[in-house]
Amino acid sequence: MPQSLAKVYLHVIFSTKDRKPFISPETKPILQAYIIALASELGIYTLEIFANPDHIHWLCTLPRTLSIADMIQKIKIPSSNKMARIGPKEFHWQKGYAAYSVSQSKLETVKKYIQNQEEHHRKITFQEEYIQFLEEYEIEYDLRYVWD
Repeated sequence: MPQSLAKVYLHVIFSTKDRKPFISPETKPILQAYIIALASELGIYTLEIFANPDHIHWLCTLPRTLSIADMIQKIKIPSSNKMARIGPKEFHWQKGYAAYSVSQSKLETVKKYIQNQEEHHRKITFQEEYIQFLEEYEIEYDLRYVWD
Protein backbone atom coordinates (compact mmCIF):
# COMPACT_ATOMS: atom_id res chain seq x y z
CA MET A 1 0.00 0.00 0.00
CA PRO A 2 1.41 3.45 -0.89
CA GLN A 3 2.40 5.80 1.90
CA SER A 4 1.77 9.51 2.18
CA LEU A 5 4.76 11.09 3.87
CA ALA A 6 5.53 14.69 4.74
CA LYS A 7 7.79 16.71 7.01
CA VAL A 8 6.74 20.35 7.10
CA TYR A 9 8.07 22.78 9.70
CA LEU A 10 6.25 26.00 10.55
CA HIS A 11 7.11 29.11 12.52
CA VAL A 12 3.72 30.24 13.81
CA ILE A 13 3.08 33.64 15.37
CA PHE A 14 -0.15 34.93 16.87
CA SER A 15 -0.96 37.56 19.44
CA THR A 16 -3.44 38.26 22.16
CA LYS A 17 -6.49 40.29 21.16
CA ASP A 18 -5.41 43.93 20.75
CA ARG A 19 -1.92 42.81 21.77
CA LYS A 20 -2.80 43.11 25.45
CA PRO A 21 -0.04 41.77 27.74
CA PHE A 22 -2.23 39.04 29.25
CA ILE A 23 0.41 36.29 29.45
CA SER A 24 2.00 36.70 32.86
CA PRO A 25 5.15 35.01 34.20
CA GLU A 26 2.79 32.76 36.22
CA THR A 27 0.59 31.70 33.29
CA LYS A 28 3.37 31.48 30.68
CA PRO A 29 4.71 28.00 31.59
CA ILE A 30 1.17 26.64 31.95
CA LEU A 31 0.16 28.03 28.55
CA GLN A 32 3.29 26.75 26.82
CA ALA A 33 2.89 23.26 28.32
CA TYR A 34 -0.81 23.25 27.40
CA ILE A 35 -0.11 24.16 23.77
CA ILE A 36 2.62 21.50 23.55
CA ALA A 37 0.22 18.87 24.96
CA LEU A 38 -2.65 19.91 22.66
CA ALA A 39 -0.30 19.84 19.70
CA SER A 40 1.02 16.41 20.60
CA GLU A 41 -2.53 15.02 20.67
CA LEU A 42 -2.95 16.33 17.11
CA GLY A 43 0.29 14.74 15.90
CA ILE A 44 2.18 18.05 15.99
CA TYR A 45 5.72 18.04 17.32
CA THR A 46 6.86 21.25 19.04
CA LEU A 47 10.52 22.09 18.50
CA GLU A 48 10.39 25.43 20.34
CA ILE A 49 7.78 27.72 21.87
CA PHE A 50 7.96 31.07 23.60
CA ALA A 51 5.03 32.96 25.07
CA ASN A 52 5.69 36.68 25.26
CA PRO A 53 3.25 38.80 27.30
CA ASP A 54 1.30 39.62 24.13
CA HIS A 55 2.19 36.98 21.52
CA ILE A 56 3.45 33.47 20.84
CA HIS A 57 6.26 32.16 18.68
CA TRP A 58 5.92 28.45 18.00
CA LEU A 59 8.16 26.25 15.87
CA CYS A 60 6.36 23.03 15.09
CA THR A 61 5.60 20.39 12.52
CA LEU A 62 2.47 20.42 10.42
CA PRO A 63 0.80 17.00 10.33
CA ARG A 64 -0.10 15.88 6.85
CA THR A 65 -3.74 15.41 7.89
CA LEU A 66 -4.38 19.05 8.91
CA SER A 67 -4.41 22.33 7.05
CA ILE A 68 -2.55 25.20 8.68
CA ALA A 69 -5.86 26.96 9.41
CA ASP A 70 -7.34 23.86 11.07
CA MET A 71 -4.19 23.32 13.11
CA ILE A 72 -4.16 26.90 14.40
CA GLN A 73 -7.86 26.78 15.23
CA LYS A 74 -7.45 23.51 17.16
CA ILE A 75 -4.73 25.18 19.24
CA LYS A 76 -6.10 28.69 19.69
CA ILE A 77 -9.65 27.88 20.81
CA PRO A 78 -8.81 25.53 23.69
CA SER A 79 -5.74 27.52 24.76
CA SER A 80 -7.82 30.70 24.83
CA ASN A 81 -10.36 28.95 27.04
CA LYS A 82 -7.56 27.69 29.30
CA MET A 83 -6.08 31.19 29.64
CA ALA A 84 -9.50 32.65 30.47
CA ARG A 85 -9.70 30.12 33.33
CA ILE A 86 -6.19 30.66 34.74
CA GLY A 87 -5.56 34.28 33.77
CA PRO A 88 -7.64 37.29 32.79
CA LYS A 89 -11.27 36.31 32.16
CA GLU A 90 -11.35 38.54 29.06
CA PHE A 91 -8.44 36.69 27.44
CA HIS A 92 -8.72 36.07 23.68
CA TRP A 93 -6.28 35.47 20.86
CA GLN A 94 -6.32 37.73 17.82
CA LYS A 95 -8.37 36.34 14.94
CA GLY A 96 -5.41 36.07 12.59
CA TYR A 97 -2.01 34.44 12.66
CA ALA A 98 1.16 34.18 10.64
CA ALA A 99 2.71 30.88 9.61
CA TYR A 100 5.98 30.59 7.74
CA SER A 101 7.62 27.49 6.35
CA VAL A 102 11.03 26.67 7.76
CA SER A 103 13.57 24.56 5.92
CA GLN A 104 15.39 21.77 7.72
CA SER A 105 18.64 23.72 7.35
CA LYS A 106 17.21 26.75 9.20
CA LEU A 107 15.63 24.96 12.18
CA GLU A 108 18.45 25.85 14.61
CA THR A 109 18.40 29.49 13.51
CA VAL A 110 14.64 29.75 14.12
CA LYS A 111 14.92 27.90 17.46
CA LYS A 112 17.56 30.39 18.63
CA TYR A 113 15.43 33.29 17.42
CA ILE A 114 12.48 32.02 19.45
CA GLN A 115 14.64 31.32 22.52
CA ASN A 116 16.00 34.88 22.32
CA GLN A 117 12.61 36.61 22.39
CA GLU A 118 13.11 38.52 25.64
CA GLU A 119 16.34 40.08 24.37
CA HIS A 120 14.87 40.66 20.92
CA HIS A 121 11.86 42.55 22.26
CA ARG A 122 14.02 44.93 24.24
CA LYS A 123 14.92 46.41 20.84
CA ILE A 124 11.81 45.96 18.73
CA THR A 125 8.05 45.85 19.36
CA PHE A 126 5.84 42.95 18.37
CA GLN A 127 4.14 45.10 15.70
CA GLU A 128 7.51 46.02 14.16
CA GLU A 129 8.62 42.39 14.28
CA TYR A 130 5.41 41.16 12.66
CA ILE A 131 5.65 43.66 9.80
CA GLN A 132 9.31 42.70 9.27
CA PHE A 133 8.27 39.06 8.87
CA LEU A 134 5.53 39.98 6.39
CA GLU A 135 7.97 42.00 4.34
CA GLU A 136 10.79 39.44 4.56
CA TYR A 137 8.46 36.70 3.29
CA GLU A 138 7.02 39.10 0.68
CA ILE A 139 3.47 38.70 1.93
CA GLU A 140 1.06 41.30 0.62
CA TYR A 141 -0.96 42.87 3.43
CA ASP A 142 -3.25 45.78 4.15
CA LEU A 143 -2.19 47.48 7.38
CA ARG A 144 -5.85 48.34 8.09
CA TYR A 145 -6.55 44.63 8.60
CA VAL A 146 -3.32 43.31 10.13
CA TRP A 147 -4.38 44.10 13.71
CA ASP A 148 -7.65 43.14 15.34
